[in-house]
Amino acid sequence: MAPKKLQFRTTLQLPAGEAPVVDLGKMLGQTGVNLVEVKRTYDAATAAQRGDIVPVVVSVFDDRSFELAYKTPPTAFLIRKALGGKGSSRPGHETAGVLSQAQVTEIATRKLPDLNTSDLDAAVRTIAGTARSMGVKVE
Repeated sequence: MAPKKLQFRTTLQLPAGEAPVVDLGKMLGQTGVNLVEVKRTYDAATAAQRGDIVPVVVSVFDDRSFELAYKTPPTAFLIRKALGGKGSSRPGHETAGVLSQAQVTEIATRKLPDLNTSDLDAAVRTIAGTARSMGVKVE
């Protein structure tokens, strides 16, 4: 049997465990893939992370089958979640909050699989840089 040909690939950022069919339809409707099955698969795989935004890479093949590759939540989302609010409207001028070193390390540990480093110290520096660009002070 010949290998399947990739027809379409996109990355979607959806709420974990409750993907809206409307958003799936906007991005995947033209591919002819079964949207309800994509939703069911995504919701089952991300049910444990409810309340988070979980990016997923959706690959649709020429026989209308699909494959989902899950990523870790965006760094900015994890920082906002740790703060319990949002970033500064004027980064560098106003501080949106303070993250402890332990919180930054926890976020870096969670993001490590998706970062371009395997070193935890480099990951911590990357997360701290993102926090600073959002107007968040790191202790």
